[in-house]
Amino acid sequence: MITNQAYLFLIFIANGIIIGLLFDIFRILRRSFKTSDFITYIEDILFWILTGLTILYSIFVFNNGEIRLFMFFGIAIGITMYMLLLSSIIIKTNVAIINFFKRIILAILNIIKLPFKYILKLIKKLFLKPISFIFINVRKNSTNLYKNMTKTIRLNKKEQHTIN
Repeated sequence: MITNQAYLFLIFIANGIIIGLLFDIFRILRRSFKTSDFITYIEDILFWILTGLTILYSIFVFNNGEIRLFMFFGIAIGITMYMLLLSSIIIKTNVAIINFFKRIILAILNIIKLPFKYILKLIKKLFLKPISFIFINVRKNSTNLYKNMTKTIRLNKKEQHTIN
């Protein structure tokens, strides 16, 4: 009986360590990637669902659904041990690894983007500059035409007033 309870206590200490690790996974993701508040809320809900499922699974599989107070002490001890001994090492290491790969991926994407930038500049130079040149000249000429027409109309009105 006591060996069975000691075994259960160790299992729930392991559950606490797993819950601490799960918590750190979300902390690592938040430190590595910018997320909106909405995504943070979803992550929090997901954390609590996974934590609840982990605890319920362990209670049903290892203790036939019976809840004992020492199980929650085991979970608390497991979380505390994990947070004090391993959490900072795991977070720092994984954030560094993720940031390293992010820099590599961004460098690769910049190298891939480079030819497309030059192609886009060439397209702008060959097609957009002549088109914009035409539109600018059409606009200038139409403005000049409008000014000349209004001037002519004013002059015609003045001549008609002087004749009458």
